[in-house]
Amino acid sequence: MKEESDLMQLQINTPHIKGHHLTDHERDLIQQGHDAGLSNREIARQLGVAPQTIHNEIIRGTVKQKHKQNGKDVYLHRYSHDHAQMKYDQARLKCHRPSKINQSMAFIDYLYTQFFNHKWSIDAVVGYSKVHQLFTPEEMVCTTTLYNYVDQGLLMIKNIDLLEKLSRRFHKHTITKFNRILGRGIDERPASAEDRKEFGHFELDTVQGKRDGKESVILTLVERKTRMLITALLDGKDADSVCYALRNILEQYGPAIKTVTADNGSEFADLLQLGIDAYYAHPYSASERGSNERHNRMLRATFPKGQSLDTATRKQLSRAQDEINHLPRRAQGYATPAELFAKETAAVCG
Repeated sequence: MKEESDLMQLQINTPHIKGHHLTDHERDLIQQGHDAGLSNREIARQLGVAPQTIHNEIIRGTVKQKHKQNGKDVYLHRYSHDHAQMKYDQARLKCHRPSKINQSMAFIDYLYTQFFNHKWSIDAVVGYSKVHQLFTPEEMVCTTTLYNYVDQGLLMIKNIDLLEKLSRRFHKHTITKFNRILGRGIDERPASAEDRKEFGHFELDTVQGKRDGKESVILTLVERKTRMLITALLDGKDADSVCYALRNILEQYGPAIKTVTADNGSEFADLLQLGIDAYYAHPYSASERGSNERHNRMLRATFPKGQSLDTATRKQLSRAQDEINHLPRRAQGYATPAELFAKETAAVCG
């Protein structure tokens, strides 16, 4: 048995502070001592910690390593200070986060209700709660932190549930379009329709399920100022079906509709026959109807691309429309499109 003076002496720069966690440097010293054959008790004595601390640390940081010996695989178990430090850092990260979550459980429960039942975004829940003072600042968690919680797996919400975080490509449906503009171009649209300050300017589009052109489609009409979405389920993607649906919409909302901007799809060829002040975007310029594009993506959460709309019901579409229209929007101070649209139509219709 070696005398104490013959044992390897660890190069300790700073004495261990009682009651504090092991440092990265101390874990490195533990690895050196362990590799040199020092006992847990001797390592503990030199570091100035309890032997049980070293015992627990070595269990936590032991890794399985494979070596070749005489042409055969041999597995060795060895303490790794890098692995131990990584596990410690992960544990520290998790032990801090839940404490804030536990303090904010009422808000987290509200987040779950609005997210899963009403399809609100995380930011919409945070913004709406702040504007309406539903919780104190101490009870709430900010948007950025909530997204971090999702990434760390600390919430019931997963990244796959977050439509806006998915790196999907929502390709524009390819349909036969006229190379010429059907009527007046978007450049002739009143300036008041551009800045979203005046109510009554709409964007028009269709959402397909399967792309064979023979099945049902959804007509979408979005008011630019309030972001209010109006939808209709059409039997087909043709001008007659579009005009039939728009006549019903005009009967209900006619006084509120000042202009309509559509793309150059053949299904929108007869808008002028309805007496609509219609304008057409440049060919292949979906960005000129940004409100349509965003709301179409939101509808895709209920009606995925590639899924036939022949089985969709008007009740399902109405429910999806209501969920979207009751979603608070950051750009509008976390008011909902339904609230803003109701105020505007009341002013227009008296």
